[in-house]
Amino acid sequence: MASLFSSDDGPKTLNIKLKLWVSGMAALCKPERIVWIEGSEEEKKRLEDEAVATGEVIRLNQEKLPGCFYHRTAVNDVARTENLTFICSKNKKDAGPTNNWMAPKEGYKKAGAYFKGSMKGRTMYVVPFSMGPIGSPFSKVGVELTDSIYVVLNMRIMTRVGQKVLDYLGAEGEFTKCLHSKAELDINKRLILHFPEDNTIWSVNSGYGGNVLLGKKCLSLRIASFLARQEGWLAEHMLIMGVEEPNGHVEYIAAAFPSACGKTNLAMLIPPEGLKVKGYKIWTVGDDIAWMRIDTDGGLWAINPESGFFGVAPGTNSKTNPNAVATIKKNTIFTNVLLKKDFTVWWENSDELAPSEGMDWQGRPWKPGLKDEKGNSIKAAHANSRFTTPAAQCPSISFRLEHHHGVPISAIVFGGRRAHVAPLVYESFSWQHGVYVGATMASERTAAQFGEQGEVRRDPMAMLPFCGYHMGDYFKHWLTIGQRLEKVPKIFHVNWFRLDEQGKFLWPGYGENLRILEWILDRCNKSTGAQKTPIGYVPTPDSLDMTGLHLSKENLAKLLEIDKFEWLQEMESQKEFLKTFDDKLPKEIWKEWEEQNRRLQE
Repeated sequence: MASLFSSDDGPKTLNIKLKLWVSGMAALCKPERIVWIEGSEEEKKRLEDEAVATGEVIRLNQEKLPGCFYHRTAVNDVARTENLTFICSKNKKDAGPTNNWMAPKEGYKKAGAYFKGSMKGRTMYVVPFSMGPIGSPFSKVGVELTDSIYVVLNMRIMTRVGQKVLDYLGAEGEFTKCLHSKAELDINKRLILHFPEDNTIWSVNSGYGGNVLLGKKCLSLRIASFLARQEGWLAEHMLIMGVEEPNGHVEYIAAAFPSACGKTNLAMLIPPEGLKVKGYKIWTVGDDIAWMRIDTDGGLWAINPESGFFGVAPGTNSKTNPNAVATIKKNTIFTNVLLKKDFTVWWENSDELAPSEGMDWQGRPWKPGLKDEKGNSIKAAHANSRFTTPAAQCPSISFRLEHHHGVPISAIVFGGRRAHVAPLVYESFSWQHGVYVGATMASERTAAQFGEQGEVRRDPMAMLPFCGYHMGDYFKHWLTIGQRLEKVPKIFHVNWFRLDEQGKFLWPGYGENLRILEWILDRCNKSTGAQKTPIGYVPTPDSLDMTGLHLSKENLAKLLEIDKFEWLQEMESQKEFLKTFDDKLPKEIWKEWEEQNRRLQE
């Protein structure tokens, strides 16, 4: 095995803990060589050339898609496998009823057996990375060891990597220890393990981004949420966006939606024609994760710890998200989409018509109209196919992305995909009531999650798969943050997906959602009307600017309707869910449930 610290190994570190850990993991995985990632453009080109040579990635048409590459995962490795994801806290109760739990000793032993010799004949890449701007008080450092160049290239896009991170870490700095190996890509030996007390993540036998880009959900949410509770901040599955008025004043919103429910589209929204006369600009700070702290002004400030977007490809087009389409035209990695004959890519509901032929996400010849043995259409791209692209390329990216201090949050928005029950938008009565709204939000399951699509599931704050500890304690932490805030953001709930009797969407969505954000920010500034309902404040019909939008008064009424019968059924469903947290559920949440139930009964 190559020396860990020979003269041509690249990055150097004085951090003894890091050296010892890398040495120990190398002894376990037995790589042929070890390469420390230093972050240069020359290094990136070397890695790309090597990955092309081994077939790990395919170089796309460099005239049409400069700097872009294509990758396929294993057929059974296309989404986060929540059933194989564990929180390995010392005490089982600390993981709570919503997480899979494994004892740390068992986790290290079981995964250790899979890691043993898993990198024989391969290279172990050491990827020092920062979540958040390097040196920001918000930021955290991690080091990922991996045998996948695909992972290294993705981490270069999604995080800040290399020698500058090691320089900041110094001799004594703390870091999250992230170990990944593709191993055999055996689903029966696949494990994604989080050891919160050890600040450690192990992922083995997977190559899918959500399981192996360990700075993403694993560190930024599961481990970070644990650290955030200890240190008094919030690590949330939220987009961050700014709405700028013509006078230059910008207000920022953080919003939580389950995966593939429109977070990226909302974060990169383009104002609709009807509102363009008002001169709004939208600034994208982040599309997936928000780390929020209480600042000296008593308000809540947020950063996006990532530097890239790991977006869902199908459905991304110039109507749904023109900014995303512009962003992915160069320096992007496409995963599990269709590969066209001219070495460009395609997916369902993109801008172009389906090509006459190509290679599908499984590497099989594909043409339109192909059916499987059951007569179902064979999709060219997997429903959870992805693009990984630098945030800096987004036309709407905020200049505050790399700001060490983050942005001040005026409103927090929760949302889900509900065909009925939830109105287009409503405002909670207080921070405490808002925490209850977030704790009970529900959505239909999406392709980004392992399981049955369409099934409605409770997903508190869109954090159900990502909270690294007991969710009862997590709700309590949210309540505590509210008590400490002097400038308290208002909390709202939105639902873009309400259907009419014919099963058609009542609300056009996409850019038109700015009309709802406008109402939300006006409510934060107490400058618009609302009517009180048993579940919160909804807009009065004249408080929404509908200029240029042909929406009937009847449909607007349906969008804002609170059906008491449906809501009483919803309350019973919420009750059953809240019971799962037993004595850990804060009494304040029960109190909010009881008061809302009483208001609906009256």
